[in-house]
Amino acid sequence: MKTKLQLFALFIFCVGISKAQETTANISMGASYGNKVYYKLSTETESTYVRDLWDLAFLRTSAYAFATRVNDGMGILVFEASSNIADWTSIDVANETSWTELHNSETDWSVGAFDTGSATYGWGEYNPSTHHVAGSIIFVLKYTDGSYKKLIIEDYSNGYTIKYATWDGATWSSDTTTTIANSSNPNNTFNYYSLINDTEVVAEPASTDWDFVFTKYLTDYYGDQSLYYGVTGVLHSANITIAENDESSSSDVSGLVYLDEINTIGRDWKSFTGTGYAVNSDLIFYVKYSDDTIYRVYFTSFEGSSTGNISFNFEDVTATMSVDDFNQISLGIFPNPSIDKKINLVYDQLLNTDTSNVSIYNSKGAKVFETSISNSAGFYDKQLDLSGLKSGIYILNLKSGDTYVTKKIVLQ
Repeated sequence: MKTKLQLFALFIFCVGISKAQETTANISMGASYGNKVYYKLSTETESTYVRDLWDLAFLRTSAYAFATRVNDGMGILVFEASSNIADWTSIDVANETSWTELHNSETDWSVGAFDTGSATYGWGEYNPSTHHVAGSIIFVLKYTDGSYKKLIIEDYSNGYTIKYATWDGATWSSDTTTTIANSSNPNNTFNYYSLINDTEVVAEPASTDWDFVFTKYLTDYYGDQSLYYGVTGVLHSANITIAENDESSSSDVSGLVYLDEINTIGRDWKSFTGTGYAVNSDLIFYVKYSDDTIYRVYFTSFEGSSTGNISFNFEDVTATMSVDDFNQISLGIFPNPSIDKKINLVYDQLLNTDTSNVSIYNSKGAKVFETSISNSAGFYDKQLDLSGLKSGIYILNLKSGDTYVTKKIVLQ
């Protein structure tokens, strides 16, 4: 075994090491956050769309999954005005106080304001004869200028048929009926529609071309649905998961939990000081792709509504946080390279074993460090203080029973 480790160590040493480099991204939402900005880490690309380009967003990814979101970033409010579509002609804006206010989910793209209405499917009921969902709720949208539009999602089957009208201050306009087909924009998650301009619009890049969207949205401020408040922050794509880690005092990543909630980054990486914004650069976000690529992201500046400028740094840390599976055990090492010669071993031991230990070898294959670790099944974090070793490249071997994991580490 020692001979094999020596040969492996020499091979790794000859190959050398490449250190990940941070990338700085500077994006701008514009004055008063007038733009939505989409960003893709792996390609370092951004796509910008005017925030107020659309009113409604329709999930288009499946004939059997539907959702309708409102553009709450531009301040549109949604109300359920009636659960009887026969009331269409008698909807009166004077009754606003009796309506039920509805909101987009800020954690799940597939739950829009209209999906939270009182019907079985939020806005409608399943029709067993047609196998469609038919509209049964009348909604009213209220805009920041005080204008109103009433709306029914009349039918869903591979697309959405909607009917709407505008309140002119005294009466409702003639009805407009249109269908937004799922086949529109086949690479996107949502199709968008402008009720103001009576037209479909494109307001997002292809679903594979973005990780983050910097935008305004409504948040349940206290978490009890008592106050919904407009904030500026970051929502993430359904194609990734994100873990948040406060590294103000430690870079320990043993407790990372990757979440699907689209507001995992959200708004709390910044705070208002009274005159400007302070950014918490110790709040680190780990972004995981489906292929287990991991990026480390943190924010460095936020200029507020005067410019909408935001800066953040990121790097690919897959190599330092990779997890290898060898039947019984998986291992991650962080940080790697280590500046202070202290590293955290994050390991998941799947089975109980007689012995488990960590050995470290120098580039010549000589063992320079050894310690025992738990031999019971479970998830563990162990910090190793390697300050007694010289700076350089080493081979770490974690052995559990008859299996082992080998990693290259760098001490600076």
